[in-house]
Amino acid sequence: LQPSRFRHTTKNFTSLARPPMEFTKDGSVDLRGQPIIASRTGRWKACSFLLGYEAFERMAFYGVASNLVVYLTTQMRQETVSSVRSVNNWTGAVWMTPIAGAYVADAFLGRFWTFTGASLIYLVGMVMISLAVSLKPLHPHCTADGDCAPATRRQVAFFYAALYTMAVGAGGTKPNVSTFGADQFDDLDVREREIKASFFNWWTFSTFTGGLVAMLVLVYVQEEVGWGVGYAIPTVGLALSLVLFYVGMPFYRHKPVRRSTAAGPARLIGRVLRAAYANRGCQLTGELNEHGTAAAVDGKRLLLHTRGNFRFLDKAAMVSDTDSETASHAPCTVTEVEEVKLIAGMIVVWLVTLVPCMIPAQVNTLFVKQGTTLDRSLGAVRIPAASLGSFITISMLISIPIYDRVLVPLLRRRTGDPRGITLLQRLGVGCLLQALVVACACLVEVRRMRVIRERSIHGPHDTVPMSVFWMLPQYVLLGIGDVFNTIGVLEFFYDQSPEGMQSLGTTFYTSGLGVGNFLNSLLVTLVDRTTRASVGKSWIGDNLNDSHLDYYYVFLLVLSVANMALFVWVAMRYKYKKEFLEDNGTMGTPEAETEMVADGKVTADSPLVVERDKVEAMHVA
Repeated sequence: LQPSRFRHTTKNFTSLARPPMEFTKDGSVDLRGQPIIASRTGRWKACSFLLGYEAFERMAFYGVASNLVVYLTTQMRQETVSSVRSVNNWTGAVWMTPIAGAYVADAFLGRFWTFTGASLIYLVGMVMISLAVSLKPLHPHCTADGDCAPATRRQVAFFYAALYTMAVGAGGTKPNVSTFGADQFDDLDVREREIKASFFNWWTFSTFTGGLVAMLVLVYVQEEVGWGVGYAIPTVGLALSLVLFYVGMPFYRHKPVRRSTAAGPARLIGRVLRAAYANRGCQLTGELNEHGTAAAVDGKRLLLHTRGNFRFLDKAAMVSDTDSETASHAPCTVTEVEEVKLIAGMIVVWLVTLVPCMIPAQVNTLFVKQGTTLDRSLGAVRIPAASLGSFITISMLISIPIYDRVLVPLLRRRTGDPRGITLLQRLGVGCLLQALVVACACLVEVRRMRVIRERSIHGPHDTVPMSVFWMLPQYVLLGIGDVFNTIGVLEFFYDQSPEGMQSLGTTFYTSGLGVGNFLNSLLVTLVDRTTRASVGKSWIGDNLNDSHLDYYYVFLLVLSVANMALFVWVAMRYKYKKEFLEDNGTMGTPEAETEMVADGKVTADSPLVVERDKVEAMHVA
């Protein structure tokens, strides 16, 4: 980058403070649509309320999800495979419904109002679940020694209606509250953009803090005190979290709904594909169309042309002598083509993250059932099997500050990347660690089966004389892996989404978890049916002491290793988003510095374009 290309002086680069009454630069507004003063709103001041909400909401969710498989098998009398399938299907629905919630937010209501309506539905679902496990007519009758009668159809129907009401509510809250938090930082302010790099780390820290309380406290209360009390506590916590969220209303920044962008991703994709197909016989030239004034209104960032992937789509932006901006078949702009390329690239990355998304699905299902067969005594206390999930949270809570405060600065000095490593490198490390999780689970199961053979233990309720803490490494590794994989996936899809589609982009993350749960449900079902038919006994039977869960883990490990190789191949070919800002003839902040677009044209080989990430790295240095 040559200094002559920048229009700001060195003073502009180093001066990070705003005038006290300056409005936000990215077009954020208040709830009434009026410009908002930057110094009084947003940043960590606003995010503190959102982080508090997220901690309580996650406590409510994990309070239900962590021990659901135990409730279904002990209280509802479901079989192991059936209960695993039910939990996976419900969890999958929780993570898939955000697709609809994100679309509604991006296209119509905005994040705040979509969240408001969905959070009330979420709360109704939690109240229904609490009633389902508390009122005698709504849950099976159980004796003092823990034996329960089979659930009636009405009881089953009400319980699942409650679960899926909660899933519908989660569809409007999950994709919007995290992106709403990211909206509290101005991308066009150097200091705020630098701070924002840590937002998703601390967002996940808050998430797992709530999960830790659920897995350490609520799971114990559910098994030792009562399911009614164990579900009532997170319901009250969720209500308190909503109160906390609305207390922070005066400090929130809101992004205006860009209906022209968000409401029509399918329309945009169709237009670009049609234009590219219409020009299929033409040779690509060095000049591509970009409407300078039409595409850069209100500070909207333009995307730079990228070479390599999906090159066929570039033909949609080809300029010919007969083309004009008023023609009925005017060429697409470079920005429109690049937005479609981004969506296509995100879909490819999404596909290779599905197998890693199957690994967390084991935690609340097979890991819990595996733990119930082991010795869970710790002194005079008997540890609930689901409480082992707290070690995921603990390891993650320890790892996030280390990653954010130690590892990132160290790598940043070495690589020059403001994140330390690229987004896909972070995901790759996460995929590797999750493969190691499956390897650890397999080794523990092999040892458990050896102890069973040595001690001749075959009863379904017999305790294997092997400490449940043998499972500790797989939980700890999963927590460390989540620092790279879970946070990395969320940040990747938010960062790479076209402008105005961030909520919809975040649903790539949530839908990946949802499909991962559905795939795990399908895989468990297929393995169960295939092994029953071929060897007469399921690998995942009701009696895990007479099954072969180790074989299932080997199969899952092979899938993980094969998928990791495919991920590396995709990551090496991925092209990151490049953008610059044209703001009514005035250059933006330093990270947006570039020459203005001339005459509405951008050439593919223009030496004047500046890649955003490289400029960010220059500022950090």
